[in-house]
Amino acid sequence: MGELVFPDGLQGAAPVHGFLTALCALGALLVFPACGLYGSWRGRSKAGLALRVLAAWVIVCLLALVAAFLLHQVGGVSRLWSVLWVAWSAIGLVASRVLLYGMLSSVRQQGINAKRVVILGYGPLGRDMYRRVQHIPGAGYDVVGIYDEAGATDLPGGVAPLATLDQVCAFVHARRVHEIWLTLPMAACRDLYSVVFHFRNDLVDIRWVPDIMSVELLGHRFSDFMGLPVIDLNSPPDSGVTGWVKASFDRVFACAVLVGLSPLLAAIAIAVRLSSPGPVLFRQARLGMDGQPFHVYKFRSMVQHLDPGGVTQAARDDPRVTRVGAFLRRTSLDELPQFLNVLRGEMSVVGPRPHAIEHNELYKEIVDRYMLRHRVKPGITGWAQINGCRGRTDTVEKMRRRTEFDIFYIRNWSFVLDLRIIVYTAVHGWTGRDAF
Repeated sequence: MGELVFPDGLQGAAPVHGFLTALCALGALLVFPACGLYGSWRGRSKAGLALRVLAAWVIVCLLALVAAFLLHQVGGVSRLWSVLWVAWSAIGLVASRVLLYGMLSSVRQQGINAKRVVILGYGPLGRDMYRRVQHIPGAGYDVVGIYDEAGATDLPGGVAPLATLDQVCAFVHARRVHEIWLTLPMAACRDLYSVVFHFRNDLVDIRWVPDIMSVELLGHRFSDFMGLPVIDLNSPPDSGVTGWVKASFDRVFACAVLVGLSPLLAAIAIAVRLSSPGPVLFRQARLGMDGQPFHVYKFRSMVQHLDPGGVTQAARDDPRVTRVGAFLRRTSLDELPQFLNVLRGEMSVVGPRPHAIEHNELYKEIVDRYMLRHRVKPGITGWAQINGCRGRTDTVEKMRRRTEFDIFYIRNWSFVLDLRIIVYTAVHGWTGRDAF
């Protein structure tokens, strides 16, 4: 590579290249430990390790580049050398780490360097932790004892049943246990201090696995709040870089749809105007993200009327629906003006469908977790809609099923999932037997 980049050989290279090489080597010794690359990676994913290595290496290279800039030496750096050196170094670092990780996993599968573990609590979380140990033998953990005050009778074979904390202490000393995993249910967390105090003199690692999955909210993430570690139990999708990407895509996509379909929108507007007296667009108050009210736009599909008893959903062969409106509702073309809401930042292309405020007040008391749908922006199409949950929600079961799909979408959101929903909607359309 030296002759390819430096025709006169390495001796003809500018001194700044040697300086950057040494600087990056020194930087790696400082940055890599700070990124946790020299700690134990036991039980963690190879993909996470590779990403951590790449991120640390990028930081090192950027710091070296800044140093070269401050010393006014950037002009002497070969760009081809920089690209090749950085890329091949990254490949070598990732490959060596992953290879070493794989070798250690193979060794641990043979029972070498395995850590003996006692699990405290054998409820759903404790059982899940035991299954994970069995499914990931390369992590190198061996569950030798399980404490369950309820006296579970289905403990796995080869594992010592422990009935009291005193018995656990004696067992830890006798078997030279390396780690204790606390998988107690949320209701038992009040006793956490007494459990930790019980093992204060035992030189073992104690891991607390919070039973946060028993709290059926949106999700969870660990964060730093006012200098203290906290667990956010009702976290919507991260609004960082991924949130910015989603918002940017929404506006670009909405603008493209409105411009590309402008002839169709104009034709629909004329048809609606001629179908019956009244405005072309229909506006109705809905709740957006975090319960912020906004007005959703639709092409008017009904004759002008008043609902003295509140909002009444359209039924099949509803006399209020015009001829043009029936076609628009059946094909969901009446929803197209909502791309204006997307441009205004009130809605997203993909998300839970917004319901009338009167329906929110009704269903939030009878459908579990119904209002969690409002932790994200409502969408024009969504996971519930492509799974058949669209149209009239005239029963509690229909609304409950739609809510379950919406909560699944919020918990598992990704940009790829959004694209999948958009493509499915574009290919299969918005029609269906419940669209009227």
